[in-house]
Amino acid sequence: MNEAGGPHEPKLDLVLVWHMHQPEYRDPVSGEFRLPWVYLHAIKDYADMAAHLERCPQMRATVNFVPVLLDQLEDYAEQFATGTLRDPLLRLLAKPAGEPFAPDERALVFEQCFHANHERLIAPFFPAYKHLHELAHAEGPERRDPHGYLSDHYLTDLIVWYHLAWTGETLRREQPLLRELMEQGHGYTEPQRRALLELIGRTVAGIVPRYRRLEEAGTIELTTSPAWHPIGPLLLDFDCAREVQPGLPLPAGGPYPGGLERLAYHVQEARTSHLRRFGRAPSGLWPAEGAVSDAFTRALAGSGFGWIASGSQVLGNSLRRAGRGPDAQPALMHRPYRLPQQNRELVAFFRDDRRADLIGFEYRKWHSRDAALNFVADLEALAGTTPGPRPVVTIVVDGENAWEYYPFNGYYFLTELYERIAAHPTIRAVTPRRWLAERAAILSTGGADPAVELPGLAAGSWVYGDLTTWIGSPDKNAGWDLLLAAKRACDEVLATGDLPAERRAAALKQLAVCEGSDWCWWFGDYNPAEAVASFDRVYRAHLARLYKLLDLEPPATLDQPVSRGSARAASEGQIRRSAQ
Repeated sequence: MNEAGGPHEPKLDLVLVWHMHQPEYRDPVSGEFRLPWVYLHAIKDYADMAAHLERCPQMRATVNFVPVLLDQLEDYAEQFATGTLRDPLLRLLAKPAGEPFAPDERALVFEQCFHANHERLIAPFFPAYKHLHELAHAEGPERRDPHGYLSDHYLTDLIVWYHLAWTGETLRREQPLLRELMEQGHGYTEPQRRALLELIGRTVAGIVPRYRRLEEAGTIELTTSPAWHPIGPLLLDFDCAREVQPGLPLPAGGPYPGGLERLAYHVQEARTSHLRRFGRAPSGLWPAEGAVSDAFTRALAGSGFGWIASGSQVLGNSLRRAGRGPDAQPALMHRPYRLPQQNRELVAFFRDDRRADLIGFEYRKWHSRDAALNFVADLEALAGTTPGPRPVVTIVVDGENAWEYYPFNGYYFLTELYERIAAHPTIRAVTPRRWLAERAAILSTGGADPAVELPGLAAGSWVYGDLTTWIGSPDKNAGWDLLLAAKRACDEVLATGDLPAERRAAALKQLAVCEGSDWCWWFGDYNPAEAVASFDRVYRAHLARLYKLLDLEPPATLDQPVSRGSARAASEGQIRRSAQ
C-alpha cells in the first residue's frame, strides 16, 4: 500500500522537507524585537503550510523547525497572552485612537511597512495599499513623506494594510475579519485594529499545536536543527572548509576553541526544545544550511538521531573523493547513504538540488497546475529510467521565503502538488522516519540494505556544496575573529568558577546566539548594504552582551562595523540624514 494512499506498488519514494528558520531578532538587553519577521511569517507561511497539510491528510511531508525560531514564536505567544508587546510594530497596530505618532514611530512605519513584494502582495490585488504606497513615494522612491504631510490616519491605515498583506491565503479564506477589513480599504478604527491584533495572536499561538497534531495524525514528521543554527563543521574545524576550496583564507584567530563541546550544547538544547514542544524526540536532524563533514557526523554519535540531510553537491564531492567518478554518480544520486566509518547510527539523505530549486525559484513563474504536472511528470520519468532499487528523491526547500513570490502565496500550487502526489499510484510520499522503519524491517529478515555505503562526507553545505557562504572572505573572517576573541574570554571567566550558576547559564546561551550561522551569512557585498549593516549591528550587540554577562568590558573592536559594506551603508545613511 502506498503510504500516501495509492493502491499500487510505488516505483519512487519522495521525501519532501520544508525547512523553517528565522535568526534571533530580540535585543540582547531589552528583549525588544528589532524585526518582525517571526510573527509575519507565522501568519503568512507557517499557518498556510499547516493548512495545506490539514486539507490533504493523505500527503506525507517532513517539517523542520529550528529551536531559535520556536523560542521566538513562544515569546510572541506570551506577549499576546499578557498584553505586554515587545515588538514595536505590534504596539503601533494596538496604538490607542487619537494618540499622535512620535517621530521615531513615523520613521518605523515608513521603514517597515512597505517591506512586501510589490508585484505579488501590493499592486495586483490591493488597490488601497497600492494607493498608500504611491502617496508615500510621490516625491521619489526614497523620499517617504520627508515633510510630514501624511496624517496619523494615513499611518494607521498603512500599518493595517501591511499586516493584511502579510496574512496567508488560507487565513484570508477562513477569517471573515480579514475580508471585511480588505473590503473596507481605509479608515480603520481602534476596535478593528484590536480585532486584527487578536487574530494575529491566536494564529501565532496556534502554530506549534497545529504541527504537533499533524505529526500525531501521521501526516508529517517533525525534525530539528542545532538550536541556534550554527555551522557545525566550522565549530569543529575551520580547515574543513579547504576540503572543497583549497587555499581558502581562514580567520586569523586560529581554530574555534571547544567546538565539539559547543556543538553538543546546540544539539542537546535542540532535542530538549523539540521534546518539550512536540512531545516526541526528533529522529532527524537538518544540519544548519545542510552543512556536514566527517567530524560533524562523528560528533552526532550517541545523540539519538537516525538521519541527517545535506545537498547533492556535497554527495557529488563525497563520491568523487571516494573514487566514484562522474559516470557512476547519476545512478547514485537518489539513494540514502549509511556512514559506517563515522557514525553507524546515521543515514544521510541528499537534496535533489535541481528539483528543489524548481519549487524554490522557478515554478513561481508558471501556472500552478502546469508546475505541479511538470514536477510529477519529471518524477515519473525518473522512476521509469532509474535502474536498481526504488529511487528516493529528497526535496528540501525553504518553507517561508519562496511563497512571497508565488501568486496567492503558493495556495494553488501547493494544493495541486499535494493532491496529485497523494493520489499518485506509483510515487509515494514518505517521511524519513517511515523509510528507516521499513529499512530496519528489511534488514531484520536478512534483506539487502537499501542504503548505500559511503566512506565519508566531503565538508560542505547545500549552498554551492562548500562553506564559503560563512567563511573565507575578509568580512566573514573578521566576524569569526570577533567571536573567537569572545569565546576565549568566556572560557577564561568560566574556568575560574567565580560566575554564579544563573549567570553562567545565561552566558552559555548568549554565546550560542553569537555562534549562529546568520551573522556571517550576511557579511558580503552580494547582500543589500542596509540589511548587512542591520545584521552587523545586531551581531556586535550580541557579542557585547556576552562580555557584559561575563562582567567584562566589551572591546573597542565591537564599536566598528565588521563589514566594509556595513560601514559604507552607515556612512551613506548619515549623509542622507544630514542632507534632510
